[in-house]
Amino acid sequence: MIVALDVGGTSMKGAIMDRALDRTATVRRPTPRGEAAVAAVVDFVADLFTQAGGAEAIGVAVPGIVDDETGVAVHSENIGWHDAPFRDLIEKRTGVPVAVGHDVRAGGTAELRLGAARGTRNSLVIPIGTGIAAAMVIDGHLCVGNGFAGEIGHMSVGADEPCVCGGTGCLEAVASGPAIARRYARRTGHETTADAVAARVAEGEPDAVAIWAETVGWLGTALAAATVIAAPEVIVIGGGLSRAGDLLLAPLTEDIYERLTFQRRPRLTTARFADEAGCVGAGLWALDLLESR
Repeated sequence: MIVALDVGGTSMKGAIMDRALDRTATVRRPTPRGEAAVAAVVDFVADLFTQAGGAEAIGVAVPGIVDDETGVAVHSENIGWHDAPFRDLIEKRTGVPVAVGHDVRAGGTAELRLGAARGTRNSLVIPIGTGIAAAMVIDGHLCVGNGFAGEIGHMSVGADEPCVCGGTGCLEAVASGPAIARRYARRTGHETTADAVAARVAEGEPDAVAIWAETVGWLGTALAAATVIAAPEVIVIGGGLSRAGDLLLAPLTEDIYERLTFQRRPRLTTARFADEAGCVGAGLWALDLLESR
C-alpha cells in the first residue's frame, strides 16, 4: 500500500492506495494557516499511515516553492510556512521513503502519464483554484527549475490589483477562484464564489458576464505568452475553475488564438482528474520510489 497527500490552499486530500492507484480510503481535512500547517500535514500523513496498517512509500504534494530534491517546502505565501523539511519529518515519523514536490507538478505528473496530456511532448497543465501555477512539460519532461518553474500566477498581466506575493497585477490576483469572487463582490456588493459567478454568466447576468470577460482576457494574456515560450501542443485547465467547462474554454481558446500569429495553436481541454490530480500525482511519486529501489 502507499499513502498520497495533496495539500491545497483550503483543504488537504489524503488517500490510501494500492499499487494500481485504486483507493481503499480517502480523507479530507481543512488546511491550517501559518507554521501550524506543518505539524498538521505531518500528523495527517502519520494518521493515514497508521490507518493503512503501514505503507511502503508516501507521496506528498504541497503548494508554493518546493525543493523536490531535498523535500523542503521553501515558501508558501497562501499557507504561510517557510523552509518546512517535510520529507525528513515524515520519514522520521513513519520510517518509509517519502517523495515531496509541488502540488501543480504532481497534477502535471498525473495528467502527463494518465490523463489529458498523455502522449504529448510539450504541454502545460494549469490548475486554477485558490492559486494559479503551471506544470510545464518540455520535450516529455516536467520542468522543475529548482522549484521555481511554472509560477505563471505571478506573471504580470497589467491589472491594477495587489497580490499576496507583494507584487501588483499578478494573474493570480485577478483570475484565481477567490479573486473572481472578490471582484464580483466589489462590483455588486454581494459575497459569492467563483462557481456561483460562472452560473450567473450562464444565465446572462451582466455583472457576472463583465467579470468573466475580464478574467478570460487576463488568462488569455498569460497563456498566450506561455505558448510563445513553451510551444505546448495542449493546455490542460484544472482546478475548481475547470468545472465551468466550455463556458471558460471556448472564449479562452478564442482569446489566445487572437493573440498568436505564427505560433502553434495549442488545444485547450479540461483535466481528466480535476481536483484529484494532485493526489494521483503524489501516488505516482510514491510508486516511483518503490520502482527505484
